[in-house]
Amino acid sequence: MSINTSTTAGPALKAAAIATFVVFGINGLVFASWAARIPAVTETLHLTSGQMGTLLLCTAIGSLIALPTAGLVVGKLGTANTVRAAGVLVTLSGVGIALSLLAESVAGTAVCLFFFGIGIGLWDVAQNIEGADVEHRLRRTIMPQFHAAFSGGAFVGALIGAGLSNLGIGLPVHLLVIAGAVGLVALLMPRYFLPHLPAAVPADGEPKPAKGPSAWRDSRTLLIGVVVLGATLTEGAGNDWIAKASVDGLHTTESTGALMFALFVLAMTAMRFFGGRVIDIYGRVVVLRASMAAAAAGLCLFVLAGNVWLAAVGAALWGVGAALTFPMGMSAAADDPKRAAARVSVVSTLGYVSFLAGPPLLGYLGDLTGIHLALLAILAPIVVALLLAGAAKPLPSK
Repeated sequence: MSINTSTTAGPALKAAAIATFVVFGINGLVFASWAARIPAVTETLHLTSGQMGTLLLCTAIGSLIALPTAGLVVGKLGTANTVRAAGVLVTLSGVGIALSLLAESVAGTAVCLFFFGIGIGLWDVAQNIEGADVEHRLRRTIMPQFHAAFSGGAFVGALIGAGLSNLGIGLPVHLLVIAGAVGLVALLMPRYFLPHLPAAVPADGEPKPAKGPSAWRDSRTLLIGVVVLGATLTEGAGNDWIAKASVDGLHTTESTGALMFALFVLAMTAMRFFGGRVIDIYGRVVVLRASMAAAAAGLCLFVLAGNVWLAAVGAALWGVGAALTFPMGMSAAADDPKRAAARVSVVSTLGYVSFLAGPPLLGYLGDLTGIHLALLAILAPIVVALLLAGAAKPLPSK
């Protein structure tokens, strides 16, 4: 997979685009390395779906603490140093999770997942701000390709998880190897990011960009955040629960459940890689609405299908529907480059409320109905996102 940059882009801009692509990819790899083997974690720590949901909530809490202030952190440190710091934190947390699983310590795993969530939250906002900056300077839709890199990394991570599970190799060893790769990439690749002035130093005498509180009062930003909040729940639930729902609801093996998750991620990856052209032709609003309709149809087919093959079709359609909403939300939030950092931080925060906190809540519901059937609850926020999709309409050119 290669990233398509404009032939008129300078070497520094091309290097920044490629580095951003790689950073998104390794972020997806580490996330999927954990998500694809959640059934193994549940078994190792002897947890129910609800208890596993509580454990996942530790990651959500860490990220939700980090996300609202991530724009300010990026303003002080820059995107490159923020990714470096977040990568180190994710690496150390991954090592801690591996050691906690070896000791079968629920408490140790919970603490490490909390710091893992902080690192992922800071990393995510920084890479999206960098991606939006690259997109604006290229003057074409490229954000979905960055998110395709995330999904591609997640697909590779899911395949690794399925393969190692089938070979009987433990998750702790898996996580230790992945942690080393994450640390190396997070430290080296940001050197190619675009230079960013500190927030306190306006460029060319321009006024300071709007700070976080102003972005939180901007109605368009908040509506985009609500759209992303509803839509990213479809992605977060798929990432965390497709493997487990396949095992519980369809009575598949753990490795087949991991492959079902890999199919979901592969469909997202393909749609994100080619989706930029679709967005440029039909516009954000039309693509957002079509995406939500596809996600709803795929979710229903996955849950209600009577066999693995129909469920696999549903998982793929679900992945296609979930693919473009988050990158379109980031692009919409960054339409005004002067206020991009604050607004991307706001939309990321609202989106990750559902992306990270929603799946654990589904785990609690799964204790009552079974996780397979509980996934149908996602239909409500999908409908809300579809109805509010018009908020993402591009700002008029000045």
